[in-house]
Amino acid sequence: MKILKIDHLGIAVSSIDERKNFWTEVLGLTMTGTETVAEQKVTTAFLPVGDSEIELLESTAPDGPIAKFIEKRGEGIQHIAFRVDDIEAALKELKAKGIPLIDEKPRNGAGGALIAFVHPKATGGILVELSQREEH
Repeated sequence: MKILKIDHLGIAVSSIDERKNFWTEVLGLTMTGTETVAEQKVTTAFLPVGDSEIELLESTAPDGPIAKFIEKRGEGIQHIAFRVDDIEAALKELKAKGIPLIDEKPRNGAGGALIAFVHPKATGGILVELSQREEH
């Protein structure tokens, strides 16, 4: 598996509109728009920081994973995503090493990425996302 970089940090927020000002007004980052990923019950907003991004995540449903995360832990960092060159090969390698996965096959994520999550019990409680994106 080849990890290319930290792709983004996912931050769970109750409201993108309420939280974006810190990132845009205080830190001066630019929000590149929002996108709703219906199958994950989430709206995302990306804020580029150099070669990586901050991803604000707002639940679109009370039973969505972000809503459950906030209910349990409050707002804050929900996951770290690593950009990989070949997500299918990365998942196969992790599975061969006995690493528990949430997703054994990639699924569609925001921004046209293919994504998959490693189970937090394999990482000491940190939700790790693998992300493969086409370079533009």
